[in-house]
Amino acid sequence: MRGVGLYLLVGALIVGTGLMQGWNTALLILNMGLVSAIMALGVNLQWGIAGLFNIGVMGFVALGGLAAVIVSMPPTTEAWAAGGWQIVGGLAMGAATVVAAVFVWKRAPAQWRIWGTVAVVIAGFVLYRQVMPGGMAAVEAVNPAGTGYLGGLGLPVLIAWPAGGLLAAGAAWIIGKTALGLRADYLAIATLGIAEIIIAVLKNEDWLSRGVKNVIGIPRPVPYEVELQANPDFVATAEGFGLTPILASSLWVKLSYTMLFAAVLIVLLVLAQAALKSPWGRMMRAIRDNEVAAEAMGKDVKGRHLQIFILGSAICGLAGAMMTTLDGQLTPGTYQPLRFTFLIWVMVIVGGSGNNFGAVLGGILIWWLWVQVEPIGGWLLSVVSAGLPDGSLVQERLLAGAPHMRYLTMGLVLIFVLRFAPRGLIPER
Repeated sequence: MRGVGLYLLVGALIVGTGLMQGWNTALLILNMGLVSAIMALGVNLQWGIAGLFNIGVMGFVALGGLAAVIVSMPPTTEAWAAGGWQIVGGLAMGAATVVAAVFVWKRAPAQWRIWGTVAVVIAGFVLYRQVMPGGMAAVEAVNPAGTGYLGGLGLPVLIAWPAGGLLAAGAAWIIGKTALGLRADYLAIATLGIAEIIIAVLKNEDWLSRGVKNVIGIPRPVPYEVELQANPDFVATAEGFGLTPILASSLWVKLSYTMLFAAVLIVLLVLAQAALKSPWGRMMRAIRDNEVAAEAMGKDVKGRHLQIFILGSAICGLAGAMMTTLDGQLTPGTYQPLRFTFLIWVMVIVGGSGNNFGAVLGGILIWWLWVQVEPIGGWLLSVVSAGLPDGSLVQERLLAGAPHMRYLTMGLVLIFVLRFAPRGLIPER
């Protein structure tokens, strides 16, 4: 009943937002809350179920956003003709260098292993530098203000969602093969560093993601507002409900996203619950609680850690692709650890680490707080400073502090939850 009551409370907050601030605002908060809940579910699998301290969530979310561009945006034919295949050749050469280096390291005689691997890497890097930069420059020179990148495959945008999960899962496999097995603090440092590398690549490789110039106009899985407003049947239906076509079209688009996101979240939640209650889930919790004992019982601890690290990262990548689709653009400069790592961890801790329903609750509740704290804080500070002379230094300082209420509130929420409900609002059973 406690969990049901908390979910009803979150529902009441969304409804109250709709009644007081408009249903456009309420649905926008709900949509981003659903996406945040999916991210929290992925982190909960890694930390709450397996005890893996991953603070590189931002990198996997960004890879999901990149997948939305690669899959759904149309290809830039001029860029491909100018240097696209040269870039493909350079990437293939880089991949071949890695494969050859691994082969030499594993197969070469011991006395030649290090020198042989170094020689292969140096030769491959020299060849890569001969091929790649020219293609990159040629692609980025093609209408840099409008395109300047290779584009994508032009496929339906819904395909980009699982593609985002697959891309993040592939990156997680590479990271996990090298970083898993480290102590928790070292794993956290490694994942954070790799996430920063991913963001740096997205910001600087214009041929891939247009860098800080952003990719705009990503296709939608739902109709555009102007299309609905041009539909006589839709206009007649909207007027029958007493709504203007502009307002009705905006609400319908947001509601369509809500249904899509809720469907994905429900499917993931059902699968996560089934996995949690299965022998596999019990084994993962046993590994989390005592790795030494689990390994003594014959469990492959590192293999299972890699498995759940990939699964959790894939869910974060899926959420990243969904968020980029909702925004309609890829903006690498907005991927900040505060939003995509710290805030997601707050959602998991507040909701209840180890409880999937708690992670979902925390995702929606904390996102509502994150959005609403600034206007509520501004109103509260205006009330506190109402008795002060207009234009006074103290009043100006108080009102200027409203945007910073978010950080203060998140810190206070985290402190109070850790003090009075250390296992979260909906604790693990």
